[in-house]
Amino acid sequence: MSKKGRVLVAMSGGIDSTVTAMMLHEQGYEIVGITMKTWDYASSGGSKKETGCCSLDSINDARQIAVEKGFHHFIVDIREEFGDYVIDNFVDEYIAGRTPNPCILCNTHIKWSALLKRADAMDCEFIATGHYAKIKNSGGRYYISKGIDPRKDQSYVLWGLSQECMARTIFPLADYTKEEIRQMAFDWGYEALSKKPESYEICFVPDNDYRNFLKRRVPELEESVKGGQFVNASGEVLGTHDGYPFYTIGQRKGLGGGFDTPMYVTDIKPETNTIVLGQSDELLKNAMYVGDFNFHKETQLDPTKEYVTMVRYNDPGVLSNARVTDHSEIKVDFLANVRGIAPGQSAVLYDGEDVVAGGIILRK
Repeated sequence: MSKKGRVLVAMSGGIDSTVTAMMLHEQGYEIVGITMKTWDYASSGGSKKETGCCSLDSINDARQIAVEKGFHHFIVDIREEFGDYVIDNFVDEYIAGRTPNPCILCNTHIKWSALLKRADAMDCEFIATGHYAKIKNSGGRYYISKGIDPRKDQSYVLWGLSQECMARTIFPLADYTKEEIRQMAFDWGYEALSKKPESYEICFVPDNDYRNFLKRRVPELEESVKGGQFVNASGEVLGTHDGYPFYTIGQRKGLGGGFDTPMYVTDIKPETNTIVLGQSDELLKNAMYVGDFNFHKETQLDPTKEYVTMVRYNDPGVLSNARVTDHSEIKVDFLANVRGIAPGQSAVLYDGEDVVAGGIILRK
């Protein structure tokens, strides 16, 4: 075994995870590559070609790099572990009128758990992924911090990681920009890899059409919810819609016509199959409640301190005060209005570059 240790590297076949494996290999770690099959898109009835981390092409790309560099590579089928939890939650959240982020749920409950389980089985001390974020350790406590590339920083999606997970995780890309990673792949002779496009799709919705995915997954859903009402904040009926699960907070397109001013989805009421529409300023809120939270840098919140709170990926964040309520929720009070807060999405609180805590938005 290498003096630096044995690392299980999650390899999707994309540029970030591939460079992660090659970088650690050059640094003297003993590498074991693993590609996790999370979803079989053909079984969902989608119309487009399977793409992303679960495609055969991606799996073959990951294996080819391992063969060329001379380290072991394994393909692990975690579709059963993945599907029952992540996909069922994805469907259930939309049916509950919320907007889920399945990638965060997967990181928290599936991928890291699967990686640590296989790392132990393969005698690997560490696991590594191609995320653009840092792991810091202060006073024996681990926490996520932002990577140096603000356009690629992924600290927001990692708030759910436990102390055990962070203690054994390596993020080699934390101190590099995406352009530097592409150049690195090119310099190593992997020109095609260096030009590989980004993938922003949910792995089990490769056509990026969550509405059709819901209809395929729950065939009776469309018929049961169609014909609901669009209303304004006063309850005045403005028209009919296709069913509340097929709309998200802040949505402007696909609402029909006949409005004097641009209208947006400002609220979703699943109990009455009602979508509330309003003008842009009606999306502005100054407070929210967060549940299922996980502490990182700190183990409690200081109500007098100003944190920067992000309510979506690539959100610049807004200064806020936060405290844990008697009902074990985080109450966040923003110092400036925030647009389009969506229950079901994640909220992440920062102290400078460091993640303090994160959780699921419960309500505005």
